[in-house]
Amino acid sequence: VQLVESGGGSVQAGGSLRLSCAVSTYTRCMGWFRDYPGKPREWVAISDAESIPRYAYSAKGRFTISRDAAKNTLDLQMNSLKPEDTAWYYCGADSRPGYCYSNAGSYQDWGQGTQVTVSS
Repeated sequence: VQLVESGGGSVQAGGSLRLSCAVSTYTRCMGWFRDYPGKPREWVAISDAESIPRYAYSAKGRFTISRDAAKNTLDLQMNSLKPEDTAWYYCGADSRPGYCYSNAGSYQDWGQGTQVTVSS
């Protein structure tokens, strides 16, 4: 599975960004994750095979994940951005059957990442 992210950039606190991930083939479990320097990759939001979203506490109420099965894309709309949202964001795919877990270790395929910078 190949994934290509786009849409990162710089924005002021309170602003919005929309990340998009183009996927080469349909994958049951897909999600957005982010990296902070020196820390394990953390989940932001995932979308399961039924496109049911789940959000990390930090993203709940501010971010919206959506997938378009026809276009094989996975988007993350990020509103009310905070400086602590500054990170590299990655799209991940888990092709295995069964439950869609939120831990990054469950995902086999990753995009190259896109950087998000939120200034105060």
